[in-house]
Order: sequence, then C-alpha cells, then structure tokens
Amino acid sequence: MTDEFTGSVLVLNATRLLKSAGVPDAARDARRLFSHVMGVDSSRLTLTLPEPVTAEDAGVFAALIARRQNREPVSHLTGNRAFYGRDFAVTPAVLDPRPETETLIEVALRSHFTKMIDLGTGSGCILVTLLAEVPRGLGVGVDLSPTALAIAAHNAQTHGVADRASFHCADWLDGISGPFDLIVANPPYIALDEMAALSPEVVQFEPQMALTDYADGLTHYRQIVTQAVPLLLPDGRLIVEIGPTQGEAVSQMMTQAGLCHVTVISDLDGRDRVVSAQLPGFTPEKRG
Repeated sequence: MTDEFTGSVLVLNATRLLKSAGVPDAARDARRLFSHVMGVDSSRLTLTLPEPVTAEDAGVFAALIARRQNREPVSHLTGNRAFYGRDFAVTPAVLDPRPETETLIEVALRSHFTKMIDLGTGSGCILVTLLAEVPRGLGVGVDLSPTALAIAAHNAQTHGVADRASFHCADWLDGISGPFDLIVANPPYIALDEMAALSPEVVQFEPQMALTDYADGLTHYRQIVTQAVPLLLPDGRLIVEIGPTQGEAVSQMMTQAGLCHVTVISDLDGRDRVVSAQLPGFTPEKRG
C-alpha cells in the first residue's frame, strides 16, 4: 500500500479541493466525511489517519468530496444530522436540523406538557426531541409533505418515541382537533428578497417550501397564530421559531390574538430566535 492511500494524505488533499471550491470549514468537512466512510468515531480519527486506506474506500471518499465540492450539504452525504445530542436521519426532502432551533427546545422544556403538536415537523427533530425529554408526553407531527412525515416517523422509531407520536398530512392546523397544552412551529420565515443571500447548500439542496413563503416571511405566522388559539388549553403555550428581525411583528400577532406573556428569546448568538406566548388561564368568577 503506497503513501497515496493513507488517511492523512487523503484528508489533506480533500481539504485543498474543498477550499478551492469555496466550501466553509473545509478541513472539518473533509474529516467528517472521512470518518463517515471509515466508520470511525470522529474522536478516534486522529489515531486512524496514518493508517492505510483501501482503494475502494478511497474511491468512495473521493466521490463524496466531489459532491461536497458542488456544495451538497454534509448531512445529505452522510444521511444524518446531530440535534440536541441525538442523530436524526435527513434527506433533501426535509430541512436540516439547525443548532439555533435548540433554543426552541430549551424554551419548550421550561414548563411541562402533556399533549403537544409540532407544525411543519419535517425531520421530526423538534417533536422527537421533546417527546424524548418528556417521557409521558404525547405528540403530533404535522407536515404537508408525506415524504417528510415518513422521515419523521422513522426518527421517532429510532429514538424510541413512536408509541407516543402520531403524524398527519395537513396545512398547519387545518382539520386538526385539540386541545393541546403546547403548540410549536418552525415555519418558513425567509422573505423572498432574502433568498438570494443564502448559501448554495441551502438554496440548491434544501426544500424551498420549508424555507420561504415567497412573500414577506410572515405569512405562515398569521395562519398559525389564528388557528392555534382555539386549540390551546387554558395556560397552553404557543412557541415559534422566527427570523432575527421578526420578533416585534410576530409578538404583535400573538398579542392581538389574545395571548399573554408574549416573550422574545434570543439564541446563543444573541439574535432574536423564538417567540413564546400563553393562552390566559381560567379566572374564577367573583362572588358578591
């Protein structure tokens, strides 16, 4: 076996190719893809890099690097993406789980829930994570895409919550019966005029219907807020992910719909990321 097929040489050459293609974090991606091909945990990669690699494995790695040069997301090449400490199966049919969405998880877990619904569930990362963290909770995942729902159901099975999750193909809350004490959503919030600024990984490879409303980015919030209020239990919560400039507009929608305790929460980068609100609880009648 020649030096040409050691892991170190292959990863170094792959990093150069990815850098020349303008791929951010080229070295990280090269190492992740090499770990995937070799079936080695990333924590052990340094130990295995000096080892020889078969021509077959080198060819598989080269093919993945070529696809990454074309800006195909790493998650699509490996078939999974980490989210809140768990790996989720992903395909081009669903939006990649993103670290900033973990802010929504943290907010949702601040209070207990019994029955929840995740609107636009996609990969099911929000629904599955919340059910995994709340062992007695029940949940519903809703999406317009049957393909996405199949992926979400697979992830629910993988993470041991399938017996507490159900899935429905619907346009947000159309035809859905409540009540729920928690409604969560990460709707398409990118305005049409913002799409051109997104990375090739997003624009070319992720489902457009999960990214934008082809308008001002607020269309789906209007529908969700209107539909959610009648389906919330007293003291039930509505929690949505937002774009960094949408906190005030979404907060106003919730206030005008009669929700209280409307709060905008920032992500770890300090950007507005989540709006949380609550339906007022029962108020005992005063007796004279």
